[in-house]
Amino acid sequence: MTTMNKGIQGLKGKGSQRTMLEGALVLIVIALALVIRTKLPGGELRAVSTIFMFIALSQAWNIIGGFTGYASFGQVVFFGMGGYFTAVVMLKFHFSFWLALPLAGVFAAVFAALIGQPLLKLKGHYFAIATLGVAEGMREVVINLPDLTGGGAGISVPIAGTFAKTQYLGDAGFYLLFLGLALFAVGIGTLVSRNKFGYGLRAIHQNEDAAAAVGINTVRSKVMAYSLSAFITGVVGASYVFQQVTIFPERLFDVEITVLMIMMVVIGGSGTVVGPLLGAIGLQFISEYLREHFTNVHTFILAAIIILAVILIPQGAVNYFREGRRTKDYSLLANIRRYRL
Repeated sequence: MTTMNKGIQGLKGKGSQRTMLEGALVLIVIALALVIRTKLPGGELRAVSTIFMFIALSQAWNIIGGFTGYASFGQVVFFGMGGYFTAVVMLKFHFSFWLALPLAGVFAAVFAALIGQPLLKLKGHYFAIATLGVAEGMREVVINLPDLTGGGAGISVPIAGTFAKTQYLGDAGFYLLFLGLALFAVGIGTLVSRNKFGYGLRAIHQNEDAAAAVGINTVRSKVMAYSLSAFITGVVGASYVFQQVTIFPERLFDVEITVLMIMMVVIGGSGTVVGPLLGAIGLQFISEYLREHFTNVHTFILAAIIILAVILIPQGAVNYFREGRRTKDYSLLANIRRYRL
C-alpha cells in the first residue's frame, strides 16, 4: 500500500510539473505575441491576425472532426451564421460588438444542437455531405432575406457615428482579439483532450458501438462536441465580420474556409491539440510566402505541398513524430507502407 501511495504521489507530482511547464510556455507565448505586436506594420499585423484566426478555427474543427471522428465539411455554416448574426444585431438593433460576440457563439451552438440531432445519426461521407448541404442551404437562405441580411448585396457593420456602439478596433486591436480567441480555443481543446468528456469522444471515434456498450451516451456527447465546436467557430466568424466591416454571403459561407480548417488539422495531426496549432501556423505561413513570391502559381504549389504532406505523413506531423519516438523509426517510406491510402 505504501508503494502504491508513493506511485500515485509521483504521478501527481509529474502532472503538476507538466501543468506548470505548460502554463509557463503559455505565458512566454503571450509575452512574445505582445512584443511582436509593437514591431509589425499594419499589413503584417493583419497577416498574423489571420493566423490566429485559423488557429482558433482549426481547434474548433478538431473537436468534432479530430476527437470525435465526424468530418464536418460544412463547418463554415457556423462561421457564416456567427458573422451574420453579429452584423444584423449591430446594424438593426444597435448592439455593441462585445455583447454580440458571445451571443453569436451561442446562436451558432444552438443551431448546431438542433441540426446535430438528425445529422449526427449519419456517419462517414454521408455526414460530411449532409453538413456541406446545410452550409450551402444557409447561404441561399441569407441571400433570399435581403431586408434582414442585405442579400447578395452584402451588409455593413456600423463602426463610426451614432449607430456604432463599438468603435473599430484597428489592426492592433484585432491582433489582440484574434490572439485571445486563439488562446481560448487552444485552452478549450486542451481541456477536452484531458477530461472524461474528451476520452468519451475518443472512444466514439475508435468504436461508437463499443463506446455505447460501456455506458457512454454517444448521442449527447456528439451533440455537445458539435455545439462546442460551433460556438468557437461562431465567435471567430463574428470577429471576422467586425474586422471586414462589409461582408457578402459568398465569402462568409465559402467552403474554402472549411477546407483550410480540415487541411490544417490533418497536416498537423488530428485528435491532438498541438497538431492543429502547428498546422494552422505552418499552412498559413507557407500560403502567405507563396502568394508573395509566386503570385501566379501560388495555389498550384500550395496544393502540391498539401498532397505531398498527406501522402508522406497521412497521420499528421505530431502523430508521425510521436510514433517515430516510440518505434525509433522515422522512415517516410515505412510510414507510407504503414498508412497506405
